[in-house]
Amino acid sequence: MDFARRVRTKAQTNHKLVSLENTYPQNIQFYHLPPTRDISLQEFEDIAIERIKVFRILEQAAAKNLRHWAPEYKDSILEELNSQKLKNYVRLIQVSTLDEKKKESELLARERDYISHFVLRFAYCRTDELRRWFVTREMELFRLKYAVLSSAEVKKFLDQNSLNHVPLTEDQKNEIRDGLVDSTPTGSDKLEYFKVKFTDVLDLVRSRKCFLKEGFAYVSTSDFYSVVAAKHQENIESGLKRTLRKLPEIEDDERLSGFLKGINSSYTGKDYTLSDTAYVPIESLDQLSKKSFPLCARMCHETLRAKHHMKHDGRQQYGLFLKGIGVSLDDSLRFWREEFTKLMDSDKFEKSYVYNIKHNYGKAGSMTNYTPYSCLKVIALPSPNPQQCHGCPYKIFETQTLKTKLGGYGIGPAHVQEILNYSNKGHYQLACARYFEVTHDTHLEEGINHPNRYFEMSQKVMEKRAPTAATGPVRKSDKVSRKAGTDIVLQKKKFLADSMYDEELWNITQEAENHDLTQKQWDEDLDMSEINY
Repeated sequence: MDFARRVRTKAQTNHKLVSLENTYPQNIQFYHLPPTRDISLQEFEDIAIERIKVFRILEQAAAKNLRHWAPEYKDSILEELNSQKLKNYVRLIQVSTLDEKKKESELLARERDYISHFVLRFAYCRTDELRRWFVTREMELFRLKYAVLSSAEVKKFLDQNSLNHVPLTEDQKNEIRDGLVDSTPTGSDKLEYFKVKFTDVLDLVRSRKCFLKEGFAYVSTSDFYSVVAAKHQENIESGLKRTLRKLPEIEDDERLSGFLKGINSSYTGKDYTLSDTAYVPIESLDQLSKKSFPLCARMCHETLRAKHHMKHDGRQQYGLFLKGIGVSLDDSLRFWREEFTKLMDSDKFEKSYVYNIKHNYGKAGSMTNYTPYSCLKVIALPSPNPQQCHGCPYKIFETQTLKTKLGGYGIGPAHVQEILNYSNKGHYQLACARYFEVTHDTHLEEGINHPNRYFEMSQKVMEKRAPTAATGPVRKSDKVSRKAGTDIVLQKKKFLADSMYDEELWNITQEAENHDLTQKQWDEDLDMSEINY
């Protein structure tokens, strides 16, 4: 055995850990300087997607209107982080470990946290809306980290970041004691206070949680987070502005630009073309559209039945949704043919539309097995003109139009208003989740992030309510059961195993492709120090 080699390896490991601890001394960080370590392009993408998942969990938690310092707020976030196996961030929002065996994992988590912050700056510096969303999520994550710090750790953090705030002496406290008592009703004698510029704690000023005198605010230790948070937010906002100025340099690198532009609208959940899924006969679509389709798919289905035609974006959105719920290629061709040939002859349909349908199923062109659109993709679609039917109804419909549509489906005025409240605030997925709860008379434990997930959850709810429904396989020659409850009988069907993101399909037109797509190969090593922040 090569003991010398083992000793060297252990020494190298210890050196790495010491280096990491010097660079990232605490779980909470201000992200002052950009990272310099070389990482692979794959790691670059992985850590960015990991942080996006965390931010979406935080966004969903914020929508529940729980108090940010409440235990149930953190508990709900921890539960979701664990369920999505985001262990690195679980470590970062819990008390720092003293266990040497676990220390390495925590240090590596700090490094991933640090690098991923700078990666996402490039993705979210582009518009005011993206910057606001990014800053909000970063501040929520920062608050979770700060909440578990001890007094000694807070002092250490302040010292490391040159936030030299000194507590008031007893004599200074006595001079303004009445004001301190009024601003801090309980325990004011035991608390430490800090004197800061009132402009640094405007949130405390608005909520009257500090004593003001001669342009300064006197802040208790328990409220000192506002001072630190204001500094952190200022750092992030100024960092995003600097990153925006450097963005043209990144745009020249094709390895990065496409990924960074699309990451905000990327979907990170289940791929509905990879798993076993049910076979859904097209004869059941009319009833399913009323009971198990999300509003976006129901809108497309009803429009197609009424107009017997659909523009390209709508066909892509609805066609891939049908594929994802289990409509076979043969049935899909038959479904679209039956509708379109009510307005055109069969030859025109064959020449203009068959190729595109086959392409969606990976049977033409590049033979790619395309995935159904996620909620983020549907929401990001361009607004339809009067001749088109696609997108998210909660986003594209005027309030009165959506109100009329929901009322026409038998939803009561109070529930309609609840859904409208979400959609009017831009919470389109929450509006969809509330629509699900109302139409299924149930409570959702998870959010809606994919139309096909909506369908899947709907079928599960109805299966539980119709336990005696037939569960045998359905052959295409069989008659379709139209019993109350679940109207279709499920048969497992394996889709193609080869799959990729659906971004390529975004720009496909109705014309047949004459060549397969090729992908340029790039050097895997990405030097973070070459990126100027």
